[in-house]
Amino acid sequence: MTEQKRYAILPLIAIGLVGGLLSGLFGIGGGVIIVPALVLLLVMPQRLAAGTSVAAILPAAVVGAISYAVQGNVDWTAGILLAVGIVIGSQVGALLLSKLPVGFLQWLFLGFLLVVIVSLWFVVPQRDSEISITVLTGAMLAVTGFLTGILSGLIGVGGGIIVVPVLMFFFGANDLVAKGTSLVMMIPGSLSGTLANWRRKNVDLRAAAAVGLAASAASPLGTIIAGTLAPSMSNILFSIFLVLIFTQMLVRLIRAKKN
Repeated sequence: MTEQKRYAILPLIAIGLVGGLLSGLFGIGGGVIIVPALVLLLVMPQRLAAGTSVAAILPAAVVGAISYAVQGNVDWTAGILLAVGIVIGSQVGALLLSKLPVGFLQWLFLGFLLVVIVSLWFVVPQRDSEISITVLTGAMLAVTGFLTGILSGLIGVGGGIIVVPVLMFFFGANDLVAKGTSLVMMIPGSLSGTLANWRRKNVDLRAAAAVGLAASAASPLGTIIAGTLAPSMSNILFSIFLVLIFTQMLVRLIRAKKN
């Protein structure tokens, strides 16, 4: 890539605003919105969109994490353990991004989403639930971060869509702590992944800055809305959101297979 295409600023800002709102509301990086939007609306190549999304996640994750932390909804120990794993995993994911077809992993990711969607209707976390940190759970958190980092680098998601339900269902976190901790984890993960993608020319920093700054402006509103929702309603909205993502990815994969 000798000369990088310059993408229109207004669509980038619009993508960032939507991604940032959802980032704050669900504790995700927004990559599941940003990547397909960059590809479909701006015709950005898939690999470049994935790398750009990882960079754009950073500002929204910082602002969102601060918003949740102010409300006391961050488990810092869990966040640090997840971050250690995701920093290493994102490097592996960025390396594989330039070498592997990601179709198989996308199908596995869809299977994971389907399990989460069903679980959200049956398991409702209590607001007073906390993560019990032991040697075993600490190691499991680091491994979770590592695997999330790999998928983050390959698919272009910040990892919250994986980590939030995992923290609730397997580690006993309530929904707000899961979201806040997830955003904390994404900060070093985004930095690590962006550095790796920049070295491999898989990121458009100008586009990432436009999307990321817009996302950071909208993220606090999402965190405020999240705090007003009952856990059951939060689960319902998250499951509907995941159904939309599942359907979108499934259609794209089927079309790619036909082509």
